[in-house]
Amino acid sequence: MWAFLIRRLLYMVPTLFAISLVAFVIIQLPPGNFLTTYIAELSARGETVDRSQIEALEERYGLNDPVYVQYLNWISGIVLHGDFGQSFQYQRDVSELIWGRLGISVGIALCTVLVSWAIAFPIGIYSAVRQHSAGDYVFTFLGFLGLATPNFMLALLFVWISFAYFGQSVGGIVSREYVDAPWNLGKLLDVAGNLWIPVLIIGTAGTAVLIRVLRANILDELRKPYVTTARAKGLPEWRVILKYPVRMSLSPFISTVGWVLPTIVGGEVMVSIVLSLDTTGPLLLEALRTQDMYLAGAFILLLGALTLIGTLLSDLLLAWWDPRIRHSQLEEA
Repeated sequence: MWAFLIRRLLYMVPTLFAISLVAFVIIQLPPGNFLTTYIAELSARGETVDRSQIEALEERYGLNDPVYVQYLNWISGIVLHGDFGQSFQYQRDVSELIWGRLGISVGIALCTVLVSWAIAFPIGIYSAVRQHSAGDYVFTFLGFLGLATPNFMLALLFVWISFAYFGQSVGGIVSREYVDAPWNLGKLLDVAGNLWIPVLIIGTAGTAVLIRVLRANILDELRKPYVTTARAKGLPEWRVILKYPVRMSLSPFISTVGWVLPTIVGGEVMVSIVLSLDTTGPLLLEALRTQDMYLAGAFILLLGALTLIGTLLSDLLLAWWDPRIRHSQLEEA
């Protein structure tokens, strides 16, 4: 196991450098840069920018340097000083912008995963044990409906119902009266009261997928000889199901850790925009739209790093949970 872990950590170093290179190339692909986008927006409003000011900004941010020089300056600042550069649009450090919104994204992502597990686990077991029953058909229909419905449409539906029938505006995590207030019990309860809507909306598709996967895995395990043997020994039916088929079918739940971490940064961008959530998703979209290259590059690099870390955690947890995976990893090591 240790040999497997060390080997994976060593592989992550060149992979991260490759991701950083690809990220910088991607943000350089569109024609122009932040200044050309900024000038175009000013021209659309009938305003003009002095040419000397443009040249001063280009010199300040090194936009006239070759692409490889810009990349070397950017990656060396990250590796040596932890400096992701400065956002052109917000005139603030990139790391300050990202960390300022990361807390809300972490809370939403973790709550979404926990809620998805809590809902999918009992429904998946019931649908497998009561295959072709009325409840199984109902949950199957709801699962396919959850997969087919875009999350942003659900968000719009929640906003409309809340305003049309309850006279309340749904949006944001913290209500206006608590925005500048220090953290206390009232603010925590307010956040918890506003958090369930984005968690429920974002977790819809993921919950539906987990239900279908868990149901299929349990049905496959129920038909295996060891289940028949356990029943022949006289074990109660609930113990047979929970101790053997369910345990062997939990790998999909554990493997979801791999996509929790990148979801923290990327999240559901459209849902965050519809619900006015101050998460990292809308910030990433705005950075890509305005060609704010250091902010966009930092996001893409962070997504790649979190994907690698999440995949490693998933592999380690699966190896701990399932002896079959652990033995295969030991043989490879």
